[in-house]
Amino acid sequence: MSIATSQADGPLPAELGPNLRERLFRAVRGLLDVFDHHVGSRPVLRFAAILFVYGVELGLVFYLAYELRWDFATPDEYARQRLTLLIPIVACKLILLQSFGQFRSVLSYFGLADFGGVVISMCTVSGFMLALWYGSEVSAAPSRGVILMDFVLSVALISAFRLSLRVLRTWSIASHEHAGMAERRVAIIGAGDVGEALAKDLLQRRSSGLHPVFFIDNDPHKIGRSIHGLPVYGPLEKLVKLAPMARVNELVITLKGATPKRLKEIVELGRQIGATTQIIPSFTQLASGEVKVERSRPVAIEDLLGRAPVNLDSAGITRLLGDRVVLVTGAGGSIGSELCRQILAQRPRQLVMVDQTEIALFEIEQELVGTELGARLAPLIVDVTDGPAIRGVFERYRPEIVFHAAAHKHVPLMERQPAEALKNNTLATAGLTRLASEFGVERFVLISTDKAINPTSVMGCTKRLAEKTLQASQQAPGNQTAFLAVRFGNVLGSSGSVIPTFKRQIAQGGPVTVTHHEMTRYFMTIPEAVGLVLQTATLGRGGEIFILDMGQPVKIIEMARQMIELSGYRPEIDIEIKITGLRPGEKLFEELRHNEEIHTATDHPRIFQLKSESGPTNAAAWLEALHRTVEAGGSPAIKQAMQRLVPEYTPFLD
Repeated sequence: MSIATSQADGPLPAELGPNLRERLFRAVRGLLDVFDHHVGSRPVLRFAAILFVYGVELGLVFYLAYELRWDFATPDEYARQRLTLLIPIVACKLILLQSFGQFRSVLSYFGLADFGGVVISMCTVSGFMLALWYGSEVSAAPSRGVILMDFVLSVALISAFRLSLRVLRTWSIASHEHAGMAERRVAIIGAGDVGEALAKDLLQRRSSGLHPVFFIDNDPHKIGRSIHGLPVYGPLEKLVKLAPMARVNELVITLKGATPKRLKEIVELGRQIGATTQIIPSFTQLASGEVKVERSRPVAIEDLLGRAPVNLDSAGITRLLGDRVVLVTGAGGSIGSELCRQILAQRPRQLVMVDQTEIALFEIEQELVGTELGARLAPLIVDVTDGPAIRGVFERYRPEIVFHAAAHKHVPLMERQPAEALKNNTLATAGLTRLASEFGVERFVLISTDKAINPTSVMGCTKRLAEKTLQASQQAPGNQTAFLAVRFGNVLGSSGSVIPTFKRQIAQGGPVTVTHHEMTRYFMTIPEAVGLVLQTATLGRGGEIFILDMGQPVKIIEMARQMIELSGYRPEIDIEIKITGLRPGEKLFEELRHNEEIHTATDHPRIFQLKSESGPTNAAAWLEALHRTVEAGGSPAIKQAMQRLVPEYTPFLD
């Protein structure tokens, strides 16, 4: 962190004129380049140059301290004393400066660490002189006034020298890199630690093209004050008046723990003043080095739909997964890949990653293989519908915990191919549950969906049948495996979901297609959903279906409008929103439970258990019947067979 203020790092006065400023900048750059290339690259020359500069400075300071003490009429006795002590005192200062790394540091970079080294060095020498004054004859030591002035002047002159080099370098680099770049004037929303760090960084990096002009904050203790020379205004609503006067065309949000509602307000204010809105990472991410302060990003729909952080029983999850062999099917998918990330963080003995898609599996493997625990990965290209192949996985790796995320999930596609949906979502799940029970898997967790509730689609019905298969496996004679299912809604940003589709349509200039004005959906972030899935795995005892707290439903048309606005366009003016009508299998809204299910709480406030009054029947017969129906083919026959097993299913028959 630098001790320089924003004024010190600011631009040169405009009255110098552009031509004079440019000549000065070129001269400074030339001098700095000469020193860096011809002196700085040669350690001996560099050391000698710094020794000479510091020696001259400290010698002049010591001489001037005597003159100031006696109003430039130093008595002969003290003049002789000055000459006697000049070389020893300067030598001591130089030795201490070297000891505190001041000869090794780059001269044009000066911060608190360097300033502290200078202060401690000079303070130590002053302490020696003060001890000499107390312990010897007056003629052998400088007076206390000389000692004090020498200390103050030494610190001030060395710091001023270093700081001037830093300012000159900042000016010269800014002039060189900023030439021809359109400047964007920034209002920083939030005058906390992250906002302060951003302002300092932007003021020092004029070449970034971003020029901070003021802060906006609601804290009354900060309003009316300044940070790095930038005024702090408030409350937030004043932005509408202030922004046009300051010609603001960019808002950067640095608020700690900003709620989605607050973010929406800021984005709306930005839209009113014609400014784009960016968001900066949290201070925790900055401190950990995960991201850098200058790496702001546009506000995304995920920020506006975000929810409160989830508190997990990390110790319980570690006990479940630590030093265990864990198998994840569908490991290359949106949920499967995040499962792999979070499971690997719990230090399993081995993480077996199964997927039928080579590219998706390769990407998650490359992401994780370079980590500390990368050697514990076992990526396998296996189709879960291939019974012999998946049996080979169980025989070789003997998994103790299984997370089954492999599934066909796209509603319109599965509506046209019910046989594929049944094979992948239901029959493959049945095969996996049999293997899990046979090989003594401790826990088997099925990733289900809210579309399995009173399903209207093939995809939802096949997932409901998978749940029934799971419950039947739990009650099978001799079974020792705990089978669990977890339902949740849409996850933000997953492949094929509405958000990537809207982004693509907006990038193409529209229209953005929405199936119905009143359509709503529940949304969760992928990390939140996966964290709760892992937590659920610690809660179940076997046979339960859990549902995650999915918050409030979101209108899809409102989401479309917000995404258009976040992209800098106006809904229905720049980008059309087109209503296309419900597709086969789609619902206007998703439900949270079947009519016959009882919703009960668990030990975790964001996880609920569903209890059904009608227990599952023996699945062997109807699974065999389904298998024969799939082999026979014919979409209407398959859908009717599914309806007989799931009476609440309302199929769309071609």
